[in-house]
Amino acid sequence: MPAEPILEYVVTGHAAFEMKRRGIDEAMLRSVLAAPGQRDSVRPGRDVLQTRVTIEDKEFVVRVFVDIDRTPANVVTVYRTTKIRKYWRNAP
Repeated sequence: MPAEPILEYVVTGHAAFEMKRRGIDEAMLRSVLAAPGQRDSVRPGRDVLQTRVTIEDKEFVVRVFVDIDRTPANVVTVYRTTKIRKYWRNAP
Protein backbone atom coordinates (compact mmCIF):
# COMPACT_ATOMS: atom_id res chain seq x y z
CA MET A 1 0.00 0.00 0.00
CA PRO A 2 1.56 3.34 -1.04
CA ALA A 3 2.21 6.01 1.57
CA GLU A 4 -0.21 8.93 1.70
CA PRO A 5 1.05 11.92 -0.34
CA ILE A 6 1.25 15.58 0.64
CA LEU A 7 0.12 17.80 -2.21
CA GLU A 8 -0.30 21.18 -0.52
CA TYR A 9 2.74 22.51 1.29
CA VAL A 10 5.05 25.48 1.80
CA VAL A 11 8.83 25.28 1.98
CA THR A 12 10.27 27.03 5.03
CA GLY A 13 13.28 29.30 4.67
CA HIS A 14 15.47 26.74 6.41
CA ALA A 15 14.33 23.95 4.08
CA ALA A 16 14.93 26.14 1.00
CA PHE A 17 18.44 26.96 2.24
CA GLU A 18 19.23 23.28 2.92
CA MET A 19 17.82 22.17 -0.44
CA LYS A 20 20.10 24.60 -2.25
CA ARG A 21 23.10 23.66 -0.13
CA ARG A 22 22.47 19.94 -0.63
CA GLY A 23 21.69 20.11 -4.35
CA ILE A 24 18.07 18.95 -4.06
CA ASP A 25 15.75 20.70 -6.51
CA GLU A 26 12.06 21.52 -6.24
CA ALA A 27 11.15 18.72 -8.69
CA MET A 28 12.80 16.11 -6.42
CA LEU A 29 10.99 17.51 -3.38
CA ARG A 30 7.65 17.52 -5.21
CA SER A 31 8.12 13.93 -6.39
CA VAL A 32 8.90 12.64 -2.87
CA LEU A 33 5.87 14.43 -1.39
CA ALA A 34 3.53 13.33 -4.22
CA ALA A 35 4.58 9.66 -4.21
CA PRO A 36 6.54 8.75 -1.08
CA GLY A 37 7.88 5.24 -0.78
CA GLN A 38 7.42 5.40 2.97
CA ARG A 39 5.88 7.74 5.52
CA ASP A 40 6.39 7.68 9.28
CA SER A 41 5.48 9.86 12.20
CA VAL A 42 8.53 11.41 13.88
CA ARG A 43 6.44 12.94 16.65
CA PRO A 44 2.88 14.25 16.88
CA GLY A 45 2.46 16.80 14.09
CA ARG A 46 5.64 15.91 12.17
CA ASP A 47 6.08 13.19 9.55
CA VAL A 48 9.02 12.11 7.45
CA LEU A 49 8.33 11.06 3.86
CA GLN A 50 11.05 9.25 2.00
CA THR A 51 11.78 7.50 -1.24
CA ARG A 52 14.71 5.73 -2.84
CA VAL A 53 16.31 7.35 -5.88
CA THR A 54 19.31 6.71 -8.10
CA ILE A 55 21.51 9.69 -8.91
CA GLU A 56 24.56 9.19 -11.13
CA ASP A 57 24.46 5.39 -10.59
CA LYS A 58 24.37 5.73 -6.80
CA GLU A 59 21.34 4.89 -4.66
CA PHE A 60 20.07 7.36 -2.06
CA VAL A 61 17.14 7.81 0.28
CA VAL A 62 15.67 11.32 0.00
CA ARG A 63 14.01 12.24 3.32
CA VAL A 64 11.57 15.13 3.72
CA PHE A 65 10.50 16.27 7.20
CA VAL A 66 7.07 17.92 7.19
CA ASP A 67 5.01 19.61 9.90
CA ILE A 68 1.55 18.25 9.13
CA ASP A 69 -0.25 19.95 12.01
CA ARG A 70 -0.86 23.10 9.95
CA THR A 71 -2.46 23.99 6.63
CA PRO A 72 -0.73 23.99 4.28
CA ALA A 73 1.88 21.57 5.62
CA ASN A 74 5.37 23.04 6.23
CA VAL A 75 8.44 21.36 4.75
CA VAL A 76 10.98 21.68 7.57
CA THR A 77 14.08 20.14 5.98
CA VAL A 78 15.17 17.83 3.18
CA TYR A 79 18.26 15.70 2.71
CA ARG A 80 19.56 12.68 0.88
CA THR A 81 21.66 9.89 2.32
CA THR A 82 23.33 6.68 1.21
CA LYS A 83 22.51 5.08 4.58
CA ILE A 84 19.63 3.12 3.11
CA ARG A 85 19.78 0.26 5.62
CA LYS A 86 19.58 2.73 8.50
CA TYR A 87 16.49 4.58 7.26
CA TRP A 88 14.59 2.28 4.91
CA ARG A 89 12.03 0.14 6.68
CA ASN A 90 11.61 -3.29 5.14
CA ALA A 91 8.17 -4.85 5.09
CA PRO A 92 7.48 -7.04 8.16
